[in-house]
Amino acid sequence: MTAKTNITPILIIDTREQNPLNFVHYKAIRATLYAGDYSIQGLETMFSIERKSIDDLCGSLTSDRARFERELHRLRGYQFKRLLIEGTQIEVEQHRYRSRATPQSILGSLATFEIRFDTPIVWAGDREHAAVLIERWAYYFAREIAKLYNGLPGGGS
Repeated sequence: MTAKTNITPILIIDTREQNPLNFVHYKAIRATLYAGDYSIQGLETMFSIERKSIDDLCGSLTSDRARFERELHRLRGYQFKRLLIEGTQIEVEQHRYRSRATPQSILGSLATFEIRFDTPIVWAGDREHAAVLIERWAYYFAREIAKLYNGLPGGGS
């Protein structure tokens, strides 16, 4: 018989996050994070999500590129990290954003940064899906860490 883990992560929203996501299943608190916009209380040095809207992403890859590269560099040491884009690749390909940067330069920079900073990129589509993804990742990450540190059996779902 496999022991069940009862995990209820508390999400952390960085205090500098200007338009935070709304979470449905887990409590969220505000705190200053070293890297990223979202984390899990108690696992702040292991789990980090950097979230960008399409417009913010384009600005980060053009006029704020050096600052953005420093942000991604800080993520490199995290066990679980993601660049979560609130939008779709089609929006970039069809140039549905304010920047004059070409879709090819935006997508090329993303591909380069994904490799350079070893940070997976996930397209969320919209704010609601972005929040769902963060909650899902937080739950499963916290559950795996609890199993590891509490000596609980792996396996199961």
